[in-house]
Amino acid sequence: MPYTSVFAPGLFAGQTVVVTGGGSGIGRCVVHELSSLGATVAVVGRSLEKLDRIRAEVTEDGGSVTTHATDIRDEAGVVTVIDEILQQHGRIDGLVNNAGGQYKAELKTISTKGFEAVVRSNLTGGFIVMREVYNRWMIENGGAIVNMIADISNGWPGFAHSAASRGGMLTLTETAATEWAESGVRVNAVAPGSIASSGLDTYDDEHTAFIQNKVWRGIPLQRFGTESEVSAAIVFLLSPAASFITGSTVRVDGGAPNARSGWWDLQEVSHNTPFSGFHRAAAPDILA
Repeated sequence: MPYTSVFAPGLFAGQTVVVTGGGSGIGRCVVHELSSLGATVAVVGRSLEKLDRIRAEVTEDGGSVTTHATDIRDEAGVVTVIDEILQQHGRIDGLVNNAGGQYKAELKTISTKGFEAVVRSNLTGGFIVMREVYNRWMIENGGAIVNMIADISNGWPGFAHSAASRGGMLTLTETAATEWAESGVRVNAVAPGSIASSGLDTYDDEHTAFIQNKVWRGIPLQRFGTESEVSAAIVFLLSPAASFITGSTVRVDGGAPNARSGWWDLQEVSHNTPFSGFHRAAAPDILA
């Protein structure tokens, strides 16, 4: 059973798209959708085990994929990998800057080392990849970049380090959209909210009840989103249909930032069906 995409078959035929953090979660879903639409996907990640798995999956499904191991926080490693991708494929038409992560902690408890580690993962690393892809290929050939941020509207209590880095990526996206427009490079961002992805299983057991019973209740659409719903937004922004969209952020969050406590009681929702085109998707253990 192939990936069920809402986009036209062959949409990215002949194109090469780089996806960082593509070995698991939302990134893995994006890799599968892009490959199902004809793209050759260059997956960048740290875990050889995850890279081997995604390569085997895409190959089994009949797609085209190469894998490249590096830590995006390592500038020299990124340079080497981008050069390697260009040597193998001769072009980079799109970049999905998906790698990143965070952990839950109160602001007063976050160490400087911990804060800087999250910022380097979510912001500095993404900047390095963007810059190298632009300078090594897109400056002369154009392209599209989609940066992954998060639902940071009105701040993000419990994740101050990630909120700061994602906020930085938001304004970096907006800035690059202007500076790089002369090369025909579009730069946009996608901001997922609460998504039923493997990332939910990385949180400690003490947060299980909160995730299972409370998170979705604060979302107007009264559910978690799917990996496919985020992937579809990313694919759209990479596509020719978005050729006049740059410097924008697409929220995929069920309207969560719009729910103002005390102003409106959220109601039971009807006529909203989750979209899940990812044929290999599996619910995170915490929601199973």
